Amino acid sequence: MDIADDQIALWDVDFTRKAKKQADGLPSAVFETLALLKGELELEGPVQPEWHHYGKLVGKKGEYHHCHLNKGKPRYVAVWVVISNTVRVIEICYTGTHENVNYRQFK
Repeated sequence: MDIADDQIALWDVDFTRKAKKQADGLPSAVFETLALLKGELELEGPVQPEWHHYGKLVGKKGEYHHCHLNKGKPRYVAVWVVISNTVRVIEICYTGTHENVNYRQFK
């Protein structure tokens, strides 16, 4: 049985309340980049090796990933976690400056 392109299962990508509030305060160019990242997460899933400084956060109980949204200063990053691989749910849990991210908060 062949699956048509329009029947490919997409990932459900959402923001935590805090991340949504952080995203609303981003500069417009960084916000647009975040929107592109969200679209790629929906299509391709949580692993995004083509994004600048993409990496999986190690030593965490959950499956956390992050990447840089821009180059230069201040540097903005996004952090997301896979909530479920079976129903394909990703939650973006931080969007903001690299200087202010506290990676310890992601358990």
